[in-house]
Amino acid sequence: MKYYSLNKYLRDTFGDKVYKISLNAGFTCPNRDGKIGTRGCIFCSQGGSGDFAESPDLSITEQIEKGKETVAGKIKSEKYIAYFQAYTNTYAPVETLREKYYEAINHKDIVALSVATRPDCLGDDVLKLLEEINNIKPVFVELGLQTIHQKTAEYIRRGYTLDVYDEAVKKLKQAGINTVVHIILGLPGETKADMLETVRYVCQSGIDGIKLQLLHVLKNTDLEKDYHAGKFRTLEFDAYLDILKSCVDIIPDNIVIHRLTGDGAKKDLISPLWSADKKKVLNAINKL
Repeated sequence: MKYYSLNKYLRDTFGDKVYKISLNAGFTCPNRDGKIGTRGCIFCSQGGSGDFAESPDLSITEQIEKGKETVAGKIKSEKYIAYFQAYTNTYAPVETLREKYYEAINHKDIVALSVATRPDCLGDDVLKLLEEINNIKPVFVELGLQTIHQKTAEYIRRGYTLDVYDEAVKKLKQAGINTVVHIILGLPGETKADMLETVRYVCQSGIDGIKLQLLHVLKNTDLEKDYHAGKFRTLEFDAYLDILKSCVDIIPDNIVIHRLTGDGAKKDLISPLWSADKKKVLNAINKL
């Protein structure tokens, strides 16, 4: 199971190991502020998937410095990616985005910008800004797709249809921006064949990178209620490894795999509990 890892890609691109610093710019999401919905995606934590990000009470520069302190001793290259992770990071007036993004890329140790967002939050003004910054330092845009299947998308309250994703990828590629897509493995009701169909589709859509994320049930989410009601079961360890191997086998060599698993905050994790043993999971993946 050979693949093009993010670590290798970053070394190839920047000549050294690069570490991502998770940031919280204080944005919200159209699936939370009432534009689309108020309860968020069914699996999303209260932190808007930014549970490992720094505090939004700090400036972007302060968050970067804190992030550097966290990994001091682990990285000697002094090269970092500013990762706007929490909530929807293109969902704000473009001048607000400009201020936050430029504060990040103007930091001497930041070599690239990574922006997690939704395909339905990429207006032409935002795309123009991202293209402008991409001419200064590399920009990665990470799109939360999760699945191509409409029934599942409605269940998880994603809030947009597949054609919106297709259009977003098309515009990002026209702007020359590195595009990464998030997929969740183990969504309720989906078979292995469904998951592989999603991976095949996104790999043919023109993307540059992919994140394969294990479904986690976290405290204080609507997904937790359905889990406790017995409406679905999370993946067992061996089943996940089997699905993961099949996914990697069909991902083209030119697409960078940014993630092969994921770990929710242990204090909030309901299921699958085996995923909390990150070392065991990563060792099993590496062995596979």
